[in-house]
Amino acid sequence: MCVNNTNEPRVAVGILTAPAVEIDFRGSYRRSDGEVVSGPVRFEGLTEEMTFEPETADAVFEVKDVVIGVDFHWERRENQQFAGALTLRPAPGGIIVINRLGVESYLRSVISSEMSATSSPELLRAHAVISRSWLLAQMSKREAVAGTEYNACTVTPGEIVRWQDREDHTEFDVCADDHCQRYQGVTRQTTAAVAEAIDATAGVVLTDPETGRLADARFSKCCGGVFELFENCWEPVHHSYLTVRSDAPDSLIYPDLRYEPRARAWIEASPEAFCNTSDSRVLSQVLNNYDQETADFFRWTVRYTQQELSDLVRERTGIDFGTITDLEAVERGTSGRIVRLRITGTRRSMIIGKELEIRHALSTSHLKSSAFVVDRDGDDFVLRGAGWGHGVGLCQIGAAVMAEKGYKWQDILGHYFPGAELIKKY
Repeated sequence: MCVNNTNEPRVAVGILTAPAVEIDFRGSYRRSDGEVVSGPVRFEGLTEEMTFEPETADAVFEVKDVVIGVDFHWERRENQQFAGALTLRPAPGGIIVINRLGVESYLRSVISSEMSATSSPELLRAHAVISRSWLLAQMSKREAVAGTEYNACTVTPGEIVRWQDREDHTEFDVCADDHCQRYQGVTRQTTAAVAEAIDATAGVVLTDPETGRLADARFSKCCGGVFELFENCWEPVHHSYLTVRSDAPDSLIYPDLRYEPRARAWIEASPEAFCNTSDSRVLSQVLNNYDQETADFFRWTVRYTQQELSDLVRERTGIDFGTITDLEAVERGTSGRIVRLRITGTRRSMIIGKELEIRHALSTSHLKSSAFVVDRDGDDFVLRGAGWGHGVGLCQIGAAVMAEKGYKWQDILGHYFPGAELIKKY
């Protein structure tokens, strides 16, 4: 059955910003001025905010040409349908499209968008809890930092350190893409299993026992075998439940991959890990159709000529290093991910970080992860890497394997968020 809790929070999700937007109202919607609208409408040159509330529970609105996977190699456009209310807000980039709905309804789409809606029940329940926890933690943080000066970038003549988080958004709570959590509306609400997982865990969240605050429950596709620390990817704050572990049954035994020789040996090996799998049936639970275009997620190799790398880095960073002569890991995190990378060229040398900034600089979309070593093959640069994503918190592929092996959702959460407590918030 569906949960109907009057204490359920509502979330504002930013769908896209565009000079003009086309909305197909499939049902009756009452505009903020009282007028009822339905059918296709094109909006352009908006000068004031407009809100549309559905008149019936089954009403949905379709947004044309929503970009998903922004800046990633699977970027594409889709027409997507959404339940709940619609807000159109004028902005410098045109019009911001915002969907407002209950958290539990939002999660039904997130779980189906982040992975296959046919995933195992234990995996779906575990992901429902972390997605709910992360969302509510971000909403709470947004209130806490409102009106304060929040700086996510440090720039000196020799170094750029930047991280991207939901603080980038000021017009809504979270965006609808990989930058936050994938949310693709009712388009991805495909099975009763997803609804059951949401209802079975309704209002349940992870909390930090040390502070009592909501857990910042991060997740990525594949950790590569060892978890990364939060502070190595985002703001310099340590969370006790986001700690160092290996993604294996004996998780307390792990190599310290902050040191270059150990990182190289680990990345060039194929160690035991839950996420070290090629089982297509298990992978299909986590990887949606466009995600399955990526096959080499546990260990991967990228090769650039010196000219290709020099051109790429100049285009992606806006910095002219000249001809690049060296890439050096200045600092690595616990999973071997590079936190600070020195790029040396014939014109200048500079350190960049953190992990997403590095991934952005070294790929036309985003490098799979910053856990890589660099070798030279003549004039070519060969990057050999591990994992897909930042590696903090839940490893989606690892969690899918755990569920397949019979682990319960509480055990999965205990593995990836050791020490965190489960409570029912509403």
